[in-house]
Amino acid sequence: MRMRPLSVAERGIETPTVSLAALLAGNRDIGGTTRLRLTDYVEEITASGFPAIRGLPPRVRRVELDAYLDNVVQREFPEQGYPVRRPAVLRAWLAAYAAATSTTTAYSKILDAATAGLANKPAKETTLAYRDALSSLWLLDALPPWIPSHNHLDRLGQSARHHLADPALAARLLGLDDAALLRAEQGTTSLSEGTILGALFEHLVALSIHTYAEAGEARVSHLRTRNNDHEVDLIVQHADGRVLGVEVKLADRVEDTDTKHLHWLQDRIGEDLIDAVVVYAGEHAYRRRDDIAVVPLALLGP
Repeated sequence: MRMRPLSVAERGIETPTVSLAALLAGNRDIGGTTRLRLTDYVEEITASGFPAIRGLPPRVRRVELDAYLDNVVQREFPEQGYPVRRPAVLRAWLAAYAAATSTTTAYSKILDAATAGLANKPAKETTLAYRDALSSLWLLDALPPWIPSHNHLDRLGQSARHHLADPALAARLLGLDDAALLRAEQGTTSLSEGTILGALFEHLVALSIHTYAEAGEARVSHLRTRNNDHEVDLIVQHADGRVLGVEVKLADRVEDTDTKHLHWLQDRIGEDLIDAVVVYAGEHAYRRRDDIAVVPLALLGP
Protein backbone atom coordinates (compact mmCIF):
# COMPACT_ATOMS: atom_id res chain seq x y z
CA MET A 1 0.00 0.00 0.00
CA ARG A 2 1.36 3.39 -0.95
CA MET A 3 1.68 5.77 1.99
CA ARG A 4 1.46 9.26 0.55
CA PRO A 5 2.38 12.46 2.38
CA LEU A 6 -0.47 14.01 4.35
CA SER A 7 -3.44 15.25 2.36
CA VAL A 8 -4.78 18.72 3.15
CA ALA A 9 -7.61 17.24 5.24
CA GLU A 10 -5.13 15.15 7.25
CA ARG A 11 -3.06 18.23 8.13
CA GLY A 12 -5.74 19.54 10.49
CA ILE A 13 -5.71 23.11 9.19
CA GLU A 14 -9.45 23.18 8.43
CA THR A 15 -12.54 21.04 8.95
CA PRO A 16 -13.78 19.63 5.61
CA THR A 17 -17.45 20.09 4.80
CA VAL A 18 -17.59 18.35 1.40
CA SER A 19 -16.92 14.61 1.19
CA LEU A 20 -15.48 13.09 -1.97
CA ALA A 21 -17.14 9.78 -1.09
CA ALA A 22 -20.49 11.58 -0.80
CA LEU A 23 -19.99 13.24 -4.19
CA LEU A 24 -19.20 9.84 -5.73
CA ALA A 25 -22.39 8.50 -4.13
CA GLY A 26 -24.42 11.23 -5.86
CA ASN A 27 -24.90 13.54 -2.87
CA ARG A 28 -25.31 17.04 -4.31
CA ASP A 29 -25.37 19.03 -1.05
CA ILE A 30 -22.51 21.54 -1.09
CA GLY A 31 -21.74 24.13 1.58
CA GLY A 32 -19.21 25.58 3.97
CA THR A 33 -16.79 28.47 4.37
CA THR A 34 -13.05 28.52 4.96
CA ARG A 35 -10.65 31.15 6.24
CA LEU A 36 -7.76 29.81 4.15
CA ARG A 37 -6.45 31.97 1.30
CA LEU A 38 -3.75 31.81 -1.34
CA THR A 39 -0.92 32.50 1.11
CA ASP A 40 -2.08 29.58 3.27
CA TYR A 41 -2.02 27.20 0.31
CA VAL A 42 1.46 28.40 -0.64
CA GLU A 43 2.54 27.63 2.92
CA GLU A 44 1.06 24.13 2.61
CA ILE A 45 2.91 23.57 -0.67
CA THR A 46 6.31 24.45 0.78
CA ALA A 47 5.75 22.96 4.26
CA SER A 48 5.24 19.50 2.70
CA GLY A 49 3.00 16.68 3.84
CA PHE A 50 5.84 14.83 5.60
CA PRO A 51 4.73 14.71 9.26
CA ALA A 52 8.24 15.00 10.71
CA ILE A 53 9.17 17.97 8.50
CA ARG A 54 6.11 20.19 8.17
CA GLY A 55 6.12 21.41 11.78
CA LEU A 56 9.71 22.64 11.64
CA PRO A 57 10.75 26.29 11.10
CA PRO A 58 10.90 27.17 7.36
CA ARG A 59 14.71 27.24 7.16
CA VAL A 60 15.02 23.86 8.88
CA ARG A 61 12.31 22.42 6.59
CA ARG A 62 14.31 23.47 3.55
CA VAL A 63 17.45 21.81 4.94
CA GLU A 64 15.56 18.60 5.68
CA LEU A 65 13.99 18.47 2.21
CA ASP A 66 17.37 19.07 0.58
CA ALA A 67 18.88 16.29 2.71
CA TYR A 68 16.04 13.96 1.69
CA LEU A 69 16.77 14.61 -1.99
CA ASP A 70 20.53 14.25 -1.51
CA ASN A 71 19.98 10.92 0.21
CA VAL A 72 17.94 9.69 -2.76
CA VAL A 73 20.69 10.62 -5.22
CA GLN A 74 23.71 9.52 -3.19
CA ARG A 75 22.46 6.42 -1.34
CA GLU A 76 19.05 5.10 -2.36
CA PHE A 77 19.70 5.07 -6.11
CA PRO A 78 22.80 2.84 -5.75
CA GLU A 79 20.93 0.63 -3.28
CA GLN A 80 18.28 0.06 -5.97
CA GLY A 81 20.97 -1.17 -8.35
CA TYR A 82 21.33 2.10 -10.28
CA PRO A 83 24.88 3.40 -9.78
CA VAL A 84 24.97 7.16 -10.41
CA ARG A 85 28.12 8.15 -12.29
CA ARG A 86 27.12 11.81 -12.54
CA PRO A 87 25.01 12.82 -9.50
CA ALA A 88 24.75 16.42 -10.76
CA VAL A 89 22.95 15.20 -13.90
CA LEU A 90 20.46 13.19 -11.86
CA ARG A 91 19.81 16.19 -9.59
CA ALA A 92 19.33 18.37 -12.70
CA TRP A 93 16.94 15.77 -14.14
CA LEU A 94 14.89 15.88 -10.94
CA ALA A 95 14.74 19.69 -11.17
CA ALA A 96 13.60 19.48 -14.79
CA TYR A 97 10.96 16.92 -13.80
CA ALA A 98 9.82 19.30 -11.06
CA ALA A 99 9.53 22.09 -13.63
CA ALA A 100 7.24 19.82 -15.64
CA THR A 101 4.87 19.33 -12.67
CA SER A 102 1.22 18.87 -13.71
CA THR A 103 2.13 18.65 -17.41
CA THR A 104 2.58 15.77 -19.86
CA THR A 105 5.96 17.02 -21.12
CA ALA A 106 7.89 14.30 -22.98
CA TYR A 107 10.73 12.65 -21.09
CA SER A 108 13.07 13.60 -23.94
CA LYS A 109 12.35 17.28 -23.29
CA ILE A 110 12.92 16.81 -19.57
CA LEU A 111 16.32 15.25 -20.31
CA ASP A 112 17.19 18.07 -22.74
CA ALA A 113 16.30 20.68 -20.11
CA ALA A 114 18.39 18.86 -17.51
CA THR A 115 21.47 18.61 -19.73
CA ALA A 116 21.40 21.95 -21.57
CA GLY A 117 24.96 22.92 -22.47
CA LEU A 118 26.39 19.43 -22.00
CA ALA A 119 28.20 18.06 -25.02
CA ASN A 120 28.12 14.47 -23.77
CA LYS A 121 24.42 13.99 -23.01
CA PRO A 122 23.12 10.82 -21.31
CA ALA A 123 21.34 8.32 -23.54
CA LYS A 124 17.54 8.23 -23.71
CA GLU A 125 17.63 4.95 -21.79
CA THR A 126 19.16 6.84 -18.88
CA THR A 127 16.07 8.97 -18.33
CA LEU A 128 13.90 5.84 -18.40
CA ALA A 129 16.20 4.28 -15.80
CA TYR A 130 15.81 7.42 -13.66
CA ARG A 131 12.04 7.19 -13.97
CA ASP A 132 11.93 3.50 -13.06
CA ALA A 133 14.25 3.87 -10.07
CA LEU A 134 12.44 6.94 -8.73
CA SER A 135 9.10 5.16 -9.14
CA SER A 136 10.39 2.16 -7.18
CA LEU A 137 11.48 4.59 -4.45
CA TRP A 138 7.96 6.10 -4.41
CA LEU A 139 9.42 9.51 -5.27
CA LEU A 140 7.29 9.85 -8.43
CA ASP A 141 3.50 9.83 -8.29
CA ALA A 142 2.54 10.33 -11.92
CA LEU A 143 -1.14 10.73 -12.80
CA PRO A 144 -2.10 8.16 -15.46
CA PRO A 145 -4.30 8.97 -18.46
CA TRP A 146 -7.96 8.06 -18.14
CA ILE A 147 -9.12 5.03 -20.09
CA PRO A 148 -12.95 5.13 -20.22
CA SER A 149 -14.83 1.96 -19.37
CA HIS A 150 -17.28 2.79 -22.17
CA ASN A 151 -16.40 3.88 -25.68
CA HIS A 152 -17.68 7.46 -25.36
CA LEU A 153 -14.43 9.16 -26.28
CA ASP A 154 -11.73 8.64 -28.87
CA ARG A 155 -8.32 10.16 -29.58
CA LEU A 156 -7.43 10.53 -25.93
CA GLY A 157 -3.84 11.28 -24.95
CA GLN A 158 -1.84 8.42 -23.45
CA SER A 159 0.81 10.39 -21.53
CA ALA A 160 0.93 10.53 -17.74
CA ARG A 161 0.88 13.87 -15.96
CA HIS A 162 4.08 14.41 -13.98
CA HIS A 163 4.01 14.67 -10.18
CA LEU A 164 6.60 14.03 -7.51
CA ALA A 165 5.59 12.45 -4.21
CA ASP A 166 5.05 15.90 -2.65
CA PRO A 167 4.87 19.39 -4.18
CA ALA A 168 7.32 20.62 -1.53
CA LEU A 169 10.01 18.49 -3.16
CA ALA A 170 9.33 20.15 -6.51
CA ALA A 171 9.52 23.60 -4.92
CA ARG A 172 12.88 22.77 -3.30
CA LEU A 173 14.31 21.35 -6.54
CA LEU A 174 13.41 24.62 -8.26
CA GLY A 175 14.75 26.78 -5.45
CA LEU A 176 11.38 28.35 -4.66
CA ASP A 177 10.13 29.43 -1.23
CA ASP A 178 6.82 31.07 -0.28
CA ALA A 179 7.91 34.56 -1.30
CA ALA A 180 9.26 33.43 -4.67
CA LEU A 181 6.07 31.51 -5.47
CA LEU A 182 3.91 34.51 -4.56
CA ARG A 183 6.09 36.67 -6.81
CA ALA A 184 5.30 34.20 -9.61
CA GLU A 185 8.92 33.18 -10.09
CA GLN A 186 9.41 30.06 -12.21
CA GLY A 187 12.46 28.54 -10.56
CA THR A 188 15.77 27.25 -11.86
CA THR A 189 14.44 25.32 -14.89
CA SER A 190 12.10 26.80 -17.49
CA LEU A 191 9.82 24.02 -18.69
CA SER A 192 6.37 24.41 -17.14
CA GLU A 193 3.25 25.12 -19.16
CA GLY A 194 1.68 28.04 -17.28
CA THR A 195 2.88 29.13 -13.86
CA ILE A 196 4.78 26.97 -11.41
CA LEU A 197 2.51 28.07 -8.56
CA GLY A 198 -0.57 26.96 -10.50
CA ALA A 199 1.11 23.63 -11.27
CA LEU A 200 2.09 23.07 -7.63
CA PHE A 201 -1.41 23.95 -6.40
CA GLU A 202 -2.81 21.39 -8.83
CA HIS A 203 -0.23 18.91 -7.50
CA LEU A 204 -1.43 19.58 -3.92
CA VAL A 205 -5.03 18.99 -5.02
CA ALA A 206 -4.07 15.75 -6.79
CA LEU A 207 -2.13 14.51 -3.75
CA SER A 208 -5.19 15.06 -1.54
CA ILE A 209 -7.73 13.61 -3.97
CA HIS A 210 -5.58 10.50 -4.47
CA THR A 211 -5.85 9.86 -0.73
CA TYR A 212 -9.59 10.54 -0.53
CA ALA A 213 -10.29 8.43 -3.63
CA GLU A 214 -8.36 5.43 -2.35
CA ALA A 215 -10.36 5.59 0.89
CA GLY A 216 -13.49 5.30 -1.27
CA GLU A 217 -12.07 2.55 -3.53
CA ALA A 218 -11.91 4.91 -6.50
CA ARG A 219 -9.10 5.63 -8.96
CA VAL A 220 -7.67 8.96 -10.11
CA SER A 221 -6.41 9.86 -13.57
CA HIS A 222 -6.48 12.79 -16.00
CA LEU A 223 -8.06 13.41 -19.40
CA ARG A 224 -6.46 15.15 -22.35
CA THR A 225 -7.34 14.79 -26.02
CA ARG A 226 -4.49 14.12 -28.43
CA ASN A 227 -4.91 17.46 -30.18
CA ASN A 228 -5.08 19.25 -26.79
CA ASP A 229 -8.54 20.67 -27.51
CA HIS A 230 -9.96 19.44 -24.21
CA GLU A 231 -8.56 18.40 -20.87
CA VAL A 232 -9.94 17.70 -17.41
CA ASP A 233 -7.39 17.94 -14.62
CA LEU A 234 -8.62 14.99 -12.55
CA ILE A 235 -10.98 12.13 -13.31
CA VAL A 236 -12.09 10.19 -10.21
CA GLN A 237 -13.51 6.86 -11.35
CA HIS A 238 -16.02 5.02 -9.18
CA ALA A 239 -15.87 1.23 -8.96
CA ASP A 240 -18.95 1.05 -11.22
CA GLY A 241 -17.13 2.91 -14.02
CA ARG A 242 -18.87 6.27 -13.62
CA VAL A 243 -16.71 9.29 -12.96
CA LEU A 244 -16.36 12.60 -11.17
CA GLY A 245 -14.77 15.33 -13.28
CA VAL A 246 -12.54 17.78 -11.38
CA GLU A 247 -10.97 21.00 -12.63
CA VAL A 248 -8.40 22.87 -10.52
CA LYS A 249 -8.36 26.67 -10.44
CA LEU A 250 -5.79 28.73 -8.57
CA ALA A 251 -8.07 31.70 -7.95
CA ASP A 252 -10.58 32.99 -5.41
CA ARG A 253 -13.47 32.93 -7.91
CA VAL A 254 -14.68 30.67 -10.70
CA GLU A 255 -15.72 32.03 -14.10
CA ASP A 256 -17.70 30.41 -16.91
CA THR A 257 -14.48 29.78 -18.86
CA ASP A 258 -13.23 27.61 -15.99
CA THR A 259 -16.05 25.11 -16.48
CA LYS A 260 -16.07 24.69 -20.27
CA HIS A 261 -14.17 21.39 -20.29
CA LEU A 262 -16.48 19.97 -17.63
CA HIS A 263 -19.49 20.86 -19.78
CA TRP A 264 -17.79 19.25 -22.77
CA LEU A 265 -17.22 16.07 -20.73
CA GLN A 266 -20.85 16.06 -19.60
CA ASP A 267 -22.00 16.37 -23.21
CA ARG A 268 -19.80 13.46 -24.24
CA ILE A 269 -20.42 10.90 -21.50
CA GLY A 270 -23.87 11.89 -20.19
CA GLU A 271 -25.07 9.88 -17.19
CA ASP A 272 -21.63 8.34 -16.72
CA LEU A 273 -20.62 11.69 -15.20
CA ILE A 274 -21.70 11.54 -11.56
CA ASP A 275 -20.84 15.18 -10.88
CA ALA A 276 -18.52 17.97 -11.98
CA VAL A 277 -16.41 19.98 -9.52
CA VAL A 278 -14.06 22.94 -9.61
CA VAL A 279 -11.56 22.92 -6.73
CA TYR A 280 -10.28 26.44 -6.10
CA ALA A 281 -8.56 28.71 -3.56
CA GLY A 282 -11.61 30.73 -2.62
CA GLU A 283 -13.78 31.09 0.46
CA HIS A 284 -17.15 29.38 -0.12
CA ALA A 285 -18.34 25.94 -1.22
CA TYR A 286 -21.45 26.24 -3.39
CA ARG A 287 -23.16 24.96 -6.51
CA ARG A 288 -23.29 27.20 -9.58
CA ARG A 289 -26.43 27.86 -11.59
CA ASP A 290 -25.13 25.41 -14.22
CA ASP A 291 -25.06 22.74 -11.45
CA ILE A 292 -21.28 22.51 -11.23
CA ALA A 293 -19.94 22.27 -7.67
CA VAL A 294 -17.31 24.77 -6.55
CA VAL A 295 -15.28 23.68 -3.52
CA PRO A 296 -12.26 25.26 -1.76
CA LEU A 297 -9.46 22.73 -1.43
CA ALA A 298 -9.46 23.17 2.36
CA LEU A 299 -13.14 22.09 2.58
CA LEU A 300 -12.74 18.91 0.50
CA GLY A 301 -12.20 15.72 2.44
CA PRO A 302 -12.64 11.96 2.19
